[in-house]
Amino acid sequence: MTADDLPAAHKLSLSVLWPHRLEDWKFVHGMGEGIVAEDETGVIGTAMFWLYGRDYASVGMVIVAPERQKAGIGRGMVTRILRETGERNVLLHATRNHLAFCESFGFFQIGCVHQHQGSVFRTPFVLLGEGERIRPVGPRDEAVLADLSRRALGRSSTVSLKHLMEVASLVAIDRYGELIGYAALRKYGLGHVIGPVIAPDAERAKALIAHWAGSRAGSFVRLDVPDASGLSSWLTDMGLVQVEATVPILVRGEAPRPDPSMTRFALLSQSLG
Repeated sequence: MTADDLPAAHKLSLSVLWPHRLEDWKFVHGMGEGIVAEDETGVIGTAMFWLYGRDYASVGMVIVAPERQKAGIGRGMVTRILRETGERNVLLHATRNHLAFCESFGFFQIGCVHQHQGSVFRTPFVLLGEGERIRPVGPRDEAVLADLSRRALGRSSTVSLKHLMEVASLVAIDRYGELIGYAALRKYGLGHVIGPVIAPDAERAKALIAHWAGSRAGSFVRLDVPDASGLSSWLTDMGLVQVEATVPILVRGEAPRPDPSMTRFALLSQSLG
């Protein structure tokens, strides 16, 4: 997959009703690698992967044109992608309809994600602790935020702060000069997506989410939250309802082991995690 393939990849994703814009394809492609399947009509399949150091990788953006499905194209692409990830533990978000397909490659479920979206009609006030404030993030914060991400994910991240700031706005919770959590907001699909959200506990995660949700009140907002976050009912009360069945989180190999003192409350994207 090259940059020249992205307009065709975007058209393919629209054919299966995915909300990604061309700019969203450019964002995920800029951090990973991929392959395309072609025939005489052009691109009929895509698959991508992202490397997280020597131990982990993720696979996503696996799409086959509707008229060419069940012809072995998806299996062929995933097989090639898994050769590229080598001996790494591989993460994947799958639909329920493709769970058996993923399990045939040795993946197994370790959790699930709830997709919430809608228009924010009520922004709750969340009280921060003593000495805490929400402030914008700058380039000098990159090392600290990378450490927070590593602790919350149990692995390194493919996304640098510099890369994320090219497409997103970020804020952090500052406690007496120490950053203890952060959240990003960026354009995506039909509106904006909030994520990643990294925080030491749910109340601080809510404060970060409420900050961005309030800034987009009345417009379309999406969050992808792990089931373990416990935020689904709170988001629904805000107007961001769960819109579809849960999305399984799968791993091939060993699951990451996050630091219990830091939690990921919202994903960057369902492809990147």
